[in-house]
Amino acid sequence: MVRDFFVRFWGVRGSIPCPGPETLRYGGNTSCVEVRFNDHLLIFDAGSGLKRLGDILPLPSAHPIYLFFSHTHLDHIYGLPFFAPVYHPSTQIQLWAGHLAEGQDLSSVVHRIIAHPFFPVDPGAMSAQLSFHDFHAGDTLSLIDGLKIRTVSLNHPGGATGYRVEAGGRSICYITDTEHRPEQLDQGILDLVQGTDIMIYDSTYTDEEYKRFVGWGHSTWQEGVRLAKAANVRMLVTFHHDPTHDDDFLDQIQAEMDIELPGARVAREGMVLRL
Repeated sequence: MVRDFFVRFWGVRGSIPCPGPETLRYGGNTSCVEVRFNDHLLIFDAGSGLKRLGDILPLPSAHPIYLFFSHTHLDHIYGLPFFAPVYHPSTQIQLWAGHLAEGQDLSSVVHRIIAHPFFPVDPGAMSAQLSFHDFHAGDTLSLIDGLKIRTVSLNHPGGATGYRVEAGGRSICYITDTEHRPEQLDQGILDLVQGTDIMIYDSTYTDEEYKRFVGWGHSTWQEGVRLAKAANVRMLVTFHHDPTHDDDFLDQIQAEMDIELPGARVAREGMVLRL
């Protein structure tokens, strides 16, 4: 039974945090999205936005916290050691990743980054009950009764994973850090997002900007519109904004999307969308 199902945005930027007066309306923190299903907390990516989420969570948590990584580039992981629950010994946190190549695993990646000489304390300081889980992008995860998580491999240097969270006939898709192929919609993404209520999509560039960044692993808001139309997506939410895109620039994107795809939204920190 679905009593509550919503998504809240804590970090909407890509690459690097960009705080300042020109990013106040949309926010300057990097990728972090909260999904609530009844009493359960799912988090997608551990960018700098993760800290603010951790600061408001009651501890200890009555249920495990599920943290899913699209991938482990720094802007998606460096919020983890600043996430208050990782220092609470009674809190269970499951960390999941589906992009790592053979011979790599999520535990090793985290322990390598959160340690000297990159961080002042070693991972042993994180006293929460942490468990690390590697899967293959394309797998379906069933971790919570009534909830299904489907996954897909994304086109990004080093690999990345997209997610579809489904419950009670409703769904949210989290598709970030993926590069489209011009003139060809990504069939894997199309299959995953077909008919979804909300598609959060990597819109780092505009189509015009993208010509200068082929091979960097990111997409455009216009490609998001094309996918949304082809897959009958109920609401497109553009995400992973380039740090050079200030509030006025994002306002302009919103205005253009209002024409191209009425109801589409530019993600901003603090925005809540209920299903």
